[in-house]
Amino acid sequence: MVVKIRLARYGAKKKPFYRIVVADSQYPRDGRFLENVGTYNPMVEPNEVNLKKERVEYWLGQGATPTDTVNSLLKKQGF
Repeated sequence: MVVKIRLARYGAKKKPFYRIVVADSQYPRDGRFLENVGTYNPMVEPNEVNLKKERVEYWLGQGATPTDTVNSLLKKQGF
């Protein structure tokens, strides 16, 4: 089981809103996930990112790998 921290798309057409979730790499993008660890809203200026820092640190410590987009969001938040 390869665990990834990635974005799951929600919201309306042309108005995306993302949840930052921890999921098995074989689960669908918007399907099952193990835990919701934050949100990302690219439609507001500046972009809004909310994270549960303790839970993100826990999952990174357990070996979860963030996707490229989530990795850049984490770097901007100081991880």
